[in-house]
Amino acid sequence: MTLMILHTRNASRRKHLAKAAETAHALGHRAIVVVEEPSWERDYVDEVYAAPTGDLQATVDRCVEIAKQESEPIAGVIAFVEHSVPAAAAVAEQLGLPYISPETAAKSRDKLSMRQAFANVGISQPSFALATSIEEAQQAAASSIGYPLVMKPIIGGGSMFVRRVDSPEELAEHFEEIRAGAWAGFDYDPLFFLKSRYSEGILLEEYLVGNEISVESYVQNGETTVVAVHDKPTPMDGPFFEETFYATPTELTGDTLERVKKFTALAHQGLGITQGATHTEFRVSASGEPYILETGARLGGGPIYQSVLLSTGIDMVEVLTKVSLGADADVVVDSERFRHVGFTLHFAERPGELLAVNGVESLEAGEDVSEVMIYRQIGEKVDVPPRVWQAHGHVIFTGDSREDVVHKQREINETLRFHVR
Repeated sequence: MTLMILHTRNASRRKHLAKAAETAHALGHRAIVVVEEPSWERDYVDEVYAAPTGDLQATVDRCVEIAKQESEPIAGVIAFVEHSVPAAAAVAEQLGLPYISPETAAKSRDKLSMRQAFANVGISQPSFALATSIEEAQQAAASSIGYPLVMKPIIGGGSMFVRRVDSPEELAEHFEEIRAGAWAGFDYDPLFFLKSRYSEGILLEEYLVGNEISVESYVQNGETTVVAVHDKPTPMDGPFFEETFYATPTELTGDTLERVKKFTALAHQGLGITQGATHTEFRVSASGEPYILETGARLGGGPIYQSVLLSTGIDMVEVLTKVSLGADADVVVDSERFRHVGFTLHFAERPGELLAVNGVESLEAGEDVSEVMIYRQIGEKVDVPPRVWQAHGHVIFTGDSREDVVHKQREINETLRFHVR
């Protein structure tokens, strides 16, 4: 039997593919990857197939063809990058394999449909509206959302083309730039066809004051298990919302943490997620009320996988692979044994040609540093938020306490430097 991994090229997913293949092999299965323009993926799995992953139907057709070519039947389908989730759902439906439905996969990427699904199950969330023109945006701001508000793409990710505005004047100044980037920046996405459905509009949301958290869970047989919660200790007040620092375990306790877990399970119910891993983000007010921002039907991005593993001892890729292949995940979450872990995401200070990255060797020599990974090559052109969704590198590290993790984060930020011209 064979595990099929639908993938969108992403340099931070190397360990994901390696662990998925290892788990599949332990269960007696092969592991293959389907990706556009394969490169490094060949080093981690049994076979790699090329497919036009920006085209949903073409991807499905190609995967059906691959299934016929494979010497063993396809036993399960998974995806580790959010852009691949709709394709994985469509392929699974076509091949008769367990996965979330294509409708659920679309809701987990379409932020307007997601908001409506959350409203249907009664989860606290910001007020929202669709705006296709500056006139519609100004009317929504005046009648229901207010200022400050946040503009964001409907199918975006990684805080790309997300911006806070504080006044009608700022809305008028920045609306068209965000609206254009919200679609042009994701023309490779399998859900790009939503551009016409929504008349090239963007999502407007009430800006909520509070700290952000992310929740890593998995669902099997419709039951939700929350594995880890990351805090984002660096204030994310705007105007842009690049994510640069995560720390776990969370400092949330009591009723607030229980409401986070309850809302996470409700989000799965509202979207129809009955199996697989999920990544859910909240803002938590000063009074302790969590407001849901979004839920992705996939593992958290970047270093979240390794951070959860270091902190809890639970390997979420192994869990997801087992769930996808119909095996029991068999997970025990023991918060008493959690370790303090942090990770930082790093960008160049400005766009340009990458000349050098300083501080890597110094950081790698630190006994508490688990990994330093640079995604970009010297000589490569790099851009900065809000025009990019992926950082240029990350550092994962452990600490003795939250205070220790915060202290080390500051040292890492002073040490790692990207130089561009």
